[in-house]
Amino acid sequence: MGKEITFDQLKNYEETFTACRGNRIAMNAVTNSGVYAASKNPEAFRTDLHQFSISLEQGEITNQKRSGRCWMFAALNTLRFQVIKKLNLETFELSQAYTLFYDKLEKANYFLESILETLDQPTDSRLIAWLLMAPVNDGGQWDMICALVEKYGVVPKACMPETYSSSNTGEMNNVLTEKLREDACVLRTAYGQGKSREELRSMKEDMMSTIYNMLTICLGVPPKTVDLEVHDKDKKFIRDTGLTPQEFFHKYVGLDLSDYISVINAPTQDKPYWRSFTVKFLGNVRGGRSVKYVNLPIEELKKAAIAQMKDGDPVWFGCDVGKSSERTEGLMALDLFDTKDLFKTDFTMTKAQRLDYGHSLMTHAMTFQGVDLDDAGRPTRWRVENSWGKDTGKDGYYVMTDDWFNEYTYQVVVNKKYLPAEALAAYEQAPIVLEPWDPMGSLA
Repeated sequence: MGKEITFDQLKNYEETFTACRGNRIAMNAVTNSGVYAASKNPEAFRTDLHQFSISLEQGEITNQKRSGRCWMFAALNTLRFQVIKKLNLETFELSQAYTLFYDKLEKANYFLESILETLDQPTDSRLIAWLLMAPVNDGGQWDMICALVEKYGVVPKACMPETYSSSNTGEMNNVLTEKLREDACVLRTAYGQGKSREELRSMKEDMMSTIYNMLTICLGVPPKTVDLEVHDKDKKFIRDTGLTPQEFFHKYVGLDLSDYISVINAPTQDKPYWRSFTVKFLGNVRGGRSVKYVNLPIEELKKAAIAQMKDGDPVWFGCDVGKSSERTEGLMALDLFDTKDLFKTDFTMTKAQRLDYGHSLMTHAMTFQGVDLDDAGRPTRWRVENSWGKDTGKDGYYVMTDDWFNEYTYQVVVNKKYLPAEALAAYEQAPIVLEPWDPMGSLA
């Protein structure tokens, strides 16, 4: 074939296509109902997959609504599990609006500090373009929620309920992003006019005051004290008042977050297994916990996650939820859609190739609340607590097949006691530093 498409080639393509009865049937099906409805494989749904040999009991399903806070919801779901267990509650929620407020505030500060660190970069550089792309988007990583909780604690949802802007973050994000890009412009212009860094930092103080005001208008004033008032399963009334958010976390969640580390599976040539990694300009709390991973083979992620659930605790994880998944039934399975036969072509990229060529990365975080093990102790499917409300999946729960885990799960967070000594030694190494746009720097 030459550089250009010729009309003879187009004629040949069309004649070849229309000569095939299967092509005509496929065209009719897809034009009327879409690719995935036309290729949906009914065999994938024929058994009741919502049965697990290990299944943890959680509170009512949560709902992030029209926001990108999945990483935050998944993390708070793992933390509320401890509160529910300690207080013998039917259900309980921690305030997602509270952590959202401080995440946006800290991200704004992180962004402006990044601008101050890169004043000598040209405005059209890849780095500045990347920083300006999404200064305060909703996404995040496990280490970022840890940084927030370690600094600000947590509060019950009753102490800071959802607002319109916490459940529908688009408008708030738009005005915050416009203001922060303007602030970046002001700082970089002032630097070009000879302003000192001390003068720029004074300007940043005023900018942050404006961001605080904007967030308070959208989300309300975060509480400084916590009043806990709940009934347990036995109808016993529990009251504990006057706690700081940090005291509430330590008393009722009680986890040492430094014991929990992120384990990734990135089987690309540039990321050797049994090595630690971090990402430039990825974070939220300046001076807080930084993002860090250890890269391990996929079976190591599974073993650690299973061990933690066997001991009765859920597992935060990150995956590419949009690949081969179905919301109504709540199923993530490689055989869900038969696009190979529909289009009469193979899709052959490996997990590593999908990462290298931009076809997959971590897009969503959820919580493992169970797993089904066969007679040999091998996982066959995973029980997933999502944060899209109870009307998706089976009462808000999804099923992930083990084959899907292999291909599209990228990160789990586990207590370090469930990892082998070799993994812990690798995690403690000085990390390899990845570029900001690396797929392992994606935010769930």
